Amino acid sequence: MTTIIKNLIVFFLVVGPLYADESKIVAVGEASFRKDTIAIGTVSIQGATSSQQQQTLNKIREVISSDFSFYKKVFAISDLTPKSLLGGPDLSSLKRSNIDYFVGLTGSCLNTTSACTIKTTLYNVAKESETTSFDVTISNVTLRSNAHIISDKIYKAITGKPYSTFLSKIVFISDRNGTRNNVVKELYVMDFDGENIDQITNHRGIAIAPAISNDHTKILYSLIKENSSIKTRNIDLYLYDTVTKSSRLLSSKPGMNSGAVFLPDGKQIALTISNSGNAEIYIMNLDTGNLRKVTNHYAPDVDPSVSIDGRTMTFLSGRPGKAEVYTMDISSVENDVKRISFVGKFNATPRFSPDGKEIAFSSWLDDGFDIFRINTPGTQLVRLTKNFGSNEDPSFSPDGQFIAFSSLRVFQQKRISQNIYVMDKDGEIIKPLTQNFGNCITARWSN
Repeated sequence: MTTIIKNLIVFFLVVGPLYADESKIVAVGEASFRKDTIAIGTVSIQGATSSQQQQTLNKIREVISSDFSFYKKVFAISDLTPKSLLGGPDLSSLKRSNIDYFVGLTGSCLNTTSACTIKTTLYNVAKESETTSFDVTISNVTLRSNAHIISDKIYKAITGKPYSTFLSKIVFISDRNGTRNNVVKELYVMDFDGENIDQITNHRGIAIAPAISNDHTKILYSLIKENSSIKTRNIDLYLYDTVTKSSRLLSSKPGMNSGAVFLPDGKQIALTISNSGNAEIYIMNLDTGNLRKVTNHYAPDVDPSVSIDGRTMTFLSGRPGKAEVYTMDISSVENDVKRISFVGKFNATPRFSPDGKEIAFSSWLDDGFDIFRINTPGTQLVRLTKNFGSNEDPSFSPDGQFIAFSSLRVFQQKRISQNIYVMDKDGEIIKPLTQNFGNCITARWSN
């Protein structure tokens, strides 16, 4: 169970009874999709490529294939690896093999140590024509990140959509540097596919509740600090700058300063503060530090998430005597507070989809947390996980097609492991993003 929920439950003297009408929970059904089949191959210049160039091209092909495997309901990667001489691929032959698109990779390396210029050409096989062509410079150090750039350009050219998930990042918390007697939780960041994990903080304390800005330059997180002299524990809010690689304290009021998220403009944040004796949600101006209170209720209100237009906030509240998901209009004086969750013993961590039309959250049901998705007005509740450990902390990908979450699972009857997984928005598990990296929780996807 996350620290945020533990803090919220402390405010509740009584946890309400199970409130779930399972007849109203929609299960996601099976559906068939028409997939576009993509073949990726090398196009030789003057009839041959060097061994180094071919090795680099093969690695790039592997990354691109892995990238598109996330969109497995939309794309299929062909095992066919055609090669062609100068003049491009044989599109007629590819068409007979039911290939929809061909990605031709051509390498140009000056020597064995320099960066390579990779020319990528996308062909529409059905039309037997070239769709787009572009160059990307790649070194051994930047191979994966630049291969993701190639995937992104291919995806945009095929779908016409403004962005994919290939260039996004995920921040998360891991306890891998601690021990049973000395718990340490630090903040990490990784590529969308779980590669290139990098440690961000080194407080040797307990970091919680991260959130990343839309431009990837700033990360919010809270740090639980012990004050041994007065035997209290405070939760302070920090801001990490990914450019300067430094953190600064944002809020250290007595009690809880946590659950912070960026508003769309990047100049303001929403956060939970409990110095008044009750947890309430505020909006803070990052330049001035000025606070504006947006909730005002005797019950605790925590864990905000703000829609892309900045008008609507979803949050967790104890107003019904247990933690439930609410929405409110933060752009008007009336606020228009509305409860939208009526499932499970209590709920946790509501998060908006990028378009603001849906909210993912976790709910304690059947002796564990599971992930649910619901329309913002509170209709069409869908259960996304079941019989897959205890699942919480959902976070949408920037294109809204995937959800990262943490899952606590029991292995070999004795070992319990908590890792970050990714599923599509319909609940089909794609893969674990972390393995053998300590207990990993609270994944937050960049927009």
